[in-house]
Amino acid sequence: MLFSSVWLAAAAAAQTAATFKLWPVAPAGSYRVVLLVFAATLLVYNLDAALPFKHRQPAGASGRKAWQQQHRRLLVGLAGVAALVAGYLFLADGWWRYLPSLLPLAALALLYSWPLARWGGQRRALREVPLLKGFLIAGVWSAITVGLPTLAQHRPLAEAGGLLAQRFCLVLSLAVVFDIRDLSRDRAAGTRTFPVVLGLAGAKAVALAFLAGAMALGFEREAPPLVLLLTGLSAASVILLADERRSDYFFALLADGVLLVPAVLYLVG
Repeated sequence: MLFSSVWLAAAAAAQTAATFKLWPVAPAGSYRVVLLVFAATLLVYNLDAALPFKHRQPAGASGRKAWQQQHRRLLVGLAGVAALVAGYLFLADGWWRYLPSLLPLAALALLYSWPLARWGGQRRALREVPLLKGFLIAGVWSAITVGLPTLAQHRPLAEAGGLLAQRFCLVLSLAVVFDIRDLSRDRAAGTRTFPVVLGLAGAKAVALAFLAGAMALGFEREAPPLVLLLTGLSAASVILLADERRSDYFFALLADGVLLVPAVLYLVG
């Protein structure tokens, strides 16, 4: 559930479902959009985990990485099933009409880890661009979980602009937490993330600043106070407690789980 990104894909699906709450009546096929986001998220993250060069790297003390290396065929199989589901929904529901808008997002998601671009005399992935990692993750995540429901409603993206910005800031604050998890690995690889550049305390300050921005945008949108309070407390707790020596379950279960908090509260409310 955790190391094969099913939990993370569920968070993306829940956030997509919560986006439909912006409007009084969701379209009849809204559940298919939620399923599309779940499948696409599962596809991208398992493709990333199954990359050949990642399986040549030592797992070290990471139980998550060791599990993924031992179960590479499972990850590839999940990615294949997810690709079939996402491809069917993409074609059957007419998403191909939005291909010019969706292609850049798909390219960014795939180029994040795949070293296809060449600069500095060698092939590099987008995640190696200094400080870009978190912004890239937050941008693609918020564009998908907010943008697709907005397109499904045939509404301009400006109507969901406040939620888009709020979700971007929240995801970015948590992306810094995962950079803290990867601190030693990124430092050894020369990848300049916030923890590498600013140190642990500086990275946490940046993450808390983005979290404060997400909360401020939520207040401006008049989001339910209880949702903001519980989301802010859970995210701040994860940020303050983050350390690369913590268990894989801290990051895979709790840090990713923060993404479910506002979505589930919106849905049950």
